[in-house]
Amino acid sequence: MPYQFTLDDVAFLRSGAGSAALAECSSLPLTDKTRIADVAAVRRIAPDHAAAVLETVVLRRKSSSKLDSAGSWLFTGDALQQASATLVARHRAARLTGRDVHDVTCSVGADLVEIARVASKALGSDLDEVRLAMARHNASEAGVSPALLRADALRPVSRDSVVVADPARRDSAGRRAWKPADFLPPLDGLVEAYAGRELSVKCAPGLDFSIAPWADEVELVSLDGQVREACLWRGVGSTVSRRATVLRSDGAQWTVTDADPDEIPAREPGEWIVDPDGAVVRAGLVRHYAARHGLWQLDERIAYLTGDTPPPGIRAFRVFEHGPYSEKNLRVVLKKHDIGRLEILVRGLDIDPDALRRKLKPRGGEEATLVLTRIGRSGVAFLCRAQLT
Repeated sequence: MPYQFTLDDVAFLRSGAGSAALAECSSLPLTDKTRIADVAAVRRIAPDHAAAVLETVVLRRKSSSKLDSAGSWLFTGDALQQASATLVARHRAARLTGRDVHDVTCSVGADLVEIARVASKALGSDLDEVRLAMARHNASEAGVSPALLRADALRPVSRDSVVVADPARRDSAGRRAWKPADFLPPLDGLVEAYAGRELSVKCAPGLDFSIAPWADEVELVSLDGQVREACLWRGVGSTVSRRATVLRSDGAQWTVTDADPDEIPAREPGEWIVDPDGAVVRAGLVRHYAARHGLWQLDERIAYLTGDTPPPGIRAFRVFEHGPYSEKNLRVVLKKHDIGRLEILVRGLDIDPDALRRKLKPRGGEEATLVLTRIGRSGVAFLCRAQLT
């Protein structure tokens, strides 16, 4: 169970004594081997708030891979887990530039801080008083000053502003399909509470978007190759139904939408195999991406693309041999090319890459990528060299 912070904890952590305790404990190793010694040290430094100090040090370390300049922020474990990565939050906030914005589930303020940097007016609200106190601290540390108040997301306390929400996901008992009621607050409740208002609702990327017919646009966002979130937009300048946005930590980004052309040729496999970014696949924009880069599909039901020139700035796979899939043939091909280190990618076939690798037992001195897929009803294997283009 994650530690449950109290308002008294937050007040201490924001005080001079708390800041000093956090600074002193920040250098502790916090490893499994040093656990007992570390806990003893924290109890000695901050005897009345040892658990809060220790948890904050741990969470700040975890936040460094997700949030920029948040080394002095306060979090709860659940709030940090749900918070958007800074680059993703910044991208979403950019669309709200110059608007009045109300974040009705502001939590500890990870999204609200980015909104406050660009909005005309920014308001954050939440039912959790501890998270609100943390949001106030974090906003101050970030150099912004949004208005903050305690309020139920389903009871509007603002007018005219764009409404931003990040509903928590309830425990769905292992179900893969999400329903509007599986969110807190429920998606349908949000839509009803803010009828006629422009909305931006962050959701998990695996959501079945048919449960949100009110959304004018569904945007899938990835960061450094990992799909991070979906955003459901109502209004706020929506001109397309589906959008995939690909962000990189180096600042590069691009977008493809369903307004782009999607006419692609039907041809034999080309010199390269391209695995589109997950945001493109999840948004259903594989053909649009292919048309932009002069690629085509191996099979209309499979997301792998092929062509003679791969798009720039991606990891693509140059084909040097391909043919019908069979384990016997693959053993011969791997031996022929002296392959020992083998990456296996699979789409459209019921094959476990790890189990197949154990069966093939590659033992050569070279490395390759094996792309396994289906063209029509037949399994096909492509032996490739992965390259950054």
